[in-house]
Amino acid sequence: MFKPVAEDSPISVYEINRGRIVRTLEFIQDVIVISLCIGLFSFMAIQVWDMFLSLLPPLDFHVVTADILFLLILVELFRLLIIYLQEQRISIGVAVEVSIVSALREVIVKGVLETNWSQVLATCAFLLVLGILLIVRVWLPPTFEGIDPEQRILKRYQNRTQQELAQTNGR
Repeated sequence: MFKPVAEDSPISVYEINRGRIVRTLEFIQDVIVISLCIGLFSFMAIQVWDMFLSLLPPLDFHVVTADILFLLILVELFRLLIIYLQEQRISIGVAVEVSIVSALREVIVKGVLETNWSQVLATCAFLLVLGILLIVRVWLPPTFEGIDPEQRILKRYQNRTQQELAQTNGR
């Protein structure tokens, strides 16, 4: 199963063990992310139940709005974890969207009129920077050399389209 490494071999034992260690750590990291997904999904189910209970009379629109926005934040976080499991990377776009929804939730829940003007100004600047980051991320180069998720998705789509076209023409 394992071949002994010769003394003059360019591959050292360190490099072989490093690969095994990296695979083990990635597996452990995936287990942690899966447990986070399960916990977040359970928490989302509890939040949905609480939201339905808050819809019973007497109805407080402030609480209902806060619950709905919080549930949207949880959905976006769940989507972020799923993307991480699929692609082994954090999606900048989804992380920025979560931050935008979180900031807007705080503004809506507290109310703009009851918030200090400096906090409103800071929130506006924060949202402006996040919006710019959301636009600029399209032009950012891939984080890791040789890994470009958008390119992989494009190639997968092109291959699927070519296969469907070949099947359609073959009939």
